Amino acid sequence: MSDIVTLDVADGVAVITLNRPEVRNAANAELAADVAAAVDEIDARADVRVTVLTGSGGTFCSGMDLKAFLNGERASLPVRGFAGFTGQPPKTPTIAAVEGAAVAGGCELVLACDMVVAADNAKFGVPEVKRGLVAVGGALLRLPQRIPYQLAMELILTGDLMDATTAHTAGLVNHLTAPGDALDAALRLAHKIAANGPLALKASKEIMQRAPQWAPDEAYELQRAIAKTAFESADAKEGARAFAEKRQPVWQGV
Repeated sequence: MSDIVTLDVADGVAVITLNRPEVRNAANAELAADVAAAVDEIDARADVRVTVLTGSGGTFCSGMDLKAFLNGERASLPVRGFAGFTGQPPKTPTIAAVEGAAVAGGCELVLACDMVVAADNAKFGVPEVKRGLVAVGGALLRLPQRIPYQLAMELILTGDLMDATTAHTAGLVNHLTAPGDALDAALRLAHKIAANGPLALKASKEIMQRAPQWAPDEAYELQRAIAKTAFESADAKEGARAFAEKRQPVWQGV
């Protein structure tokens, strides 16, 4: 990876930082490739339990770099999607830490995350229609699942922005913070999650993501198949043993 994307891992938490502040962290081909490489590394590492995605310079992401687009660059990759992330996010639970603008593809990055922590002056939106474009990085698919359909339709068809307080009320944002505090708050949430069993975390996320596509009469059996690895793991025994011994469990991820 180059310095336009950084990856830091500590205490079970990976932090991917988009680092093109001079263009409000807009995504070009290089950034997409670097984010995809970061996600590949996270998925391959047994020591990462939670991922945080954020941006530098007081902005989350302003979407696609339009100058790069006009020069023929594409900020999407096969499978991994826009910015190397929206099509196939990390397998770990993922938190967006949002300061400033999360618009267009930046909003789609937020929607690809499982949880959102945002500064109370952050802005969200998918203004692609204002440029004659279509939000195919996941907004049309995910936004109606995150907030009421009518509100999602209005945002998508007007291209207007939504403030963080409205996003929080609508259910898009988990926690609001003072400006400048979003990453710290996201890390606190990440470490709270990372204290839990890693196999259970991954299985729980996978079940929640797949469940909407399952037929009701198959759902219980399908979730059991995914959860089986966690239930039969050494970690499951360690969790029960630690509870009985009134101590914190020591997870091995097996």
